[in-house]
Amino acid sequence: MPQTKPVISIENVVASASVDQRIDLNEVTEKFPDTEWNPDQFPGLVFRIKTPKTAILIFSSGKMVCTGGKSEDMAIKAVRSVVQQLRKNGIKIKNEAIVTVQNIVASANLGGKIHLEHAARIMPRSMYEPEQFPGLIHRMLDPKTVMLLFASGKLVCTGAKKESDVYRSIHNLHNTLEEKGLMIYHS
Repeated sequence: MPQTKPVISIENVVASASVDQRIDLNEVTEKFPDTEWNPDQFPGLVFRIKTPKTAILIFSSGKMVCTGGKSEDMAIKAVRSVVQQLRKNGIKIKNEAIVTVQNIVASANLGGKIHLEHAARIMPRSMYEPEQFPGLIHRMLDPKTVMLLFASGKLVCTGAKKESDVYRSIHNLHNTLEEKGLMIYHS
């Protein structure tokens, strides 16, 4: 039985941040005309940056949300970059942003097919209703993540707060699937 190593890719890191002061979004819009802000529809201003390619939502409360990062580092760098750009253009921000990762979404390929029906019966905290959704939903307790597994051997991992938890979750799951004979490999 060939042991394969999962190929894992971090797709999106969502982080929240705060500079602990109010920010005048009218002023931000004036100084950065390419930002998007429609306060009637949504209170956050969208500040997109090219490197690292992310979008930062800025709220007048001084809170921010960064999406699109491909790593924890990238999310932190993106928030710091936006704070620097704001300062450089005369928007007074006293404090450094405190950044907290809220969710990491990753995809993986386990390198073989998965027997979803057997997996649903054997693995606790798993749900598989193919009429409603083609994947098996598995809730892992340690680390606390949710996995969407597909028969193709591909999966999505969500809910991790650290990159190391993504890798640990996927490796734990892969080991469980192999130990219980739920992986099908074709040579």
